[in-house]
Amino acid sequence: MSKMISEDLRTIMIQNAFEVQNELGKDHAPVVKLHSKYGKAIWLLSELDTANNIAFGLCDLGQGLTELSYVSIEHLESIKHARLKVPMVEMDRDFVSQYPMSVYAEAAKMVKRITEDKEILERAVKAIAEREFK
Repeated sequence: MSKMISEDLRTIMIQNAFEVQNELGKDHAPVVKLHSKYGKAIWLLSELDTANNIAFGLCDLGQGLTELSYVSIEHLESIKHARLKVPMVEMDRDFVSQYPMSVYAEAAKMVKRITEDKEILERAVKAIAEREFK
């Protein structure tokens, strides 16, 4: 059981994973945002495989590259500050997703990082729409 992600959010992520595994999936919105307290790493996660405690989402380690990938929740919880020995990764309790994951991924490609900037996200929405109508 994750200490980092609340049970209600885990339930949504598990349901999203179920939908994808049963080909009912869609472009889910991120459910949770995790970030490094002492760095630039961010994870926007939408699905959770409880058998392996692996989440799917948009991952940004703060190096100018983002990718849709899987990440171990146990691993993120185990990362501690070298001197202070406190957890390095925490959940952003104020995060509210406004768009599906594809929009966040498109915006991240544009600016080489995960962003919540509404103007950039709207540009990403338009870019996706233009590709779909070509």
